[in-house]
Amino acid sequence: MKLRSLLKAALLVAGSALLIAAVSLLGIIFFLYHNSGGGQDWSAPVSAISETLTPTGAGYAFTGEALLEEDRWAMLLDREGRVVWSFRKPEELPGQYTVADVAAFTRWYLEDYPVQCWVREDGLLVVGSPKGSIWKHDIAMDTETLLQTPFWFLGIFLLALGGVLGLAWLAVRRWFRQDQRVRDAARSGWINGVSHDIRTPLALVMGYAAQLETASDLPPQRQRQAAAIRAQSQVIRDLVNDLNLTMRLDCEMQPLRRETIQPEAFLRQTAADFLNGGLAEGFDLELDLPQTPLPALEADPFLLRRALNNLLTNCVRHNSPGCPLCLGARAEGGQLVLWVAGGAGKIPPPPASPAPALEPDGSAAHGTGLRLVAQIAAAHGGRARFYSGEPFRCELRLPASKT
Repeated sequence: MKLRSLLKAALLVAGSALLIAAVSLLGIIFFLYHNSGGGQDWSAPVSAISETLTPTGAGYAFTGEALLEEDRWAMLLDREGRVVWSFRKPEELPGQYTVADVAAFTRWYLEDYPVQCWVREDGLLVVGSPKGSIWKHDIAMDTETLLQTPFWFLGIFLLALGGVLGLAWLAVRRWFRQDQRVRDAARSGWINGVSHDIRTPLALVMGYAAQLETASDLPPQRQRQAAAIRAQSQVIRDLVNDLNLTMRLDCEMQPLRRETIQPEAFLRQTAADFLNGGLAEGFDLELDLPQTPLPALEADPFLLRRALNNLLTNCVRHNSPGCPLCLGARAEGGQLVLWVAGGAGKIPPPPASPAPALEPDGSAAHGTGLRLVAQIAAAHGGRARFYSGEPFRCELRLPASKT
């Protein structure tokens, strides 16, 4: 659900950024198109005005007053630069122009009047607008630059879009982390509260069960029932501890106290503690260690022992007494492989490839313990492999120490 919410938020932000960018780009294009030439193409009005100006024997007849707005004017220059006809021409403008004058105002302005020109057979038609009404600018560029212009605009657009999406991603990531921290704090508080409330009555149940188990005035059947109550209470206690630890590992609240561990001595001590704890009554626990020394391991001994105890307890819990259990290690490349196997039949050598994996989560048949094993392996920079079938097998592949 968290990943789905994050993806929805990211898609929403990305869609919004694309929509804003597309609308902005189309708006700029429409603005430039609509407002170039004062809302219309300059050449069309001048050509239309030129068609309404016809020579007569007495001069010129002009029928295009409607084409000229109230503030526009026009004049016709002959080939010598003289004004031979005009309509509302400003009085300040001269009646004679040189070639240099014509070259200047056809490109820029005529006495600050923006003008348009149209070449006729009998001269040059000039149509002017009021001062300050139209901005004119001459643009010149080589063909290679012109051909590169679309790519420059596209690059700038993509750069701006990437910046928007990057900022949106950072914002969504920050919001998601804040929301994650709030949820983690709430979950941590809930689990800690439940664990605290369970420990006191559970300790009372285990204490009374232990007393009843050893009471001489109870028949053997009642003593066995008391022993079952104590064992199951211990299972509940271990489950509560696993919940606390898996929550802390999930929220990265469990610090790793790394030490240099010699695998042979560590595994022997783990096996001895497990046997002395009374959990392996009726089971044979074997150690499988190679003849050559194993590389050292930089790890948290408490967490690593917890993972191996969980695996051994899982084998005991899901098998009948008499099944063989095996705890071993081997070096493989730059990794140290710690493995636990147990179940019906002889313990086989390590498989060449993983069998169908068991789900290491609370919904699996093997419970929260395997999820905790996978978390401990990941916290050490390694991974856990679970092999289904008979017997059950798990391998912890951890990076070996380089020293």
